[in-house]
Amino acid sequence: MNIETRVEELETKLAFQDMTIEELNQEVVKLNQLVGEQQQTMQLLIGKLKDMEPSNMASPSEETPPPHY
Repeated sequence: MNIETRVEELETKLAFQDMTIEELNQEVVKLNQLVGEQQQTMQLLIGKLKDMEPSNMASPSEETPPPHY
């Protein structure tokens, strides 16, 4: 194999690797955006849960004991 053929093969491999790296980078960007959106959704849900009115049931410490005590 002559040097010109080897250089061409290396250039082809390098171009393929550059393309693959760019594709992977785009996927990482998409996943990062998705995670960010999911974090915002989780924060919104947590806020809504915290803002919900408490139930009408009293806590066990606030309950009056049954009449047989």
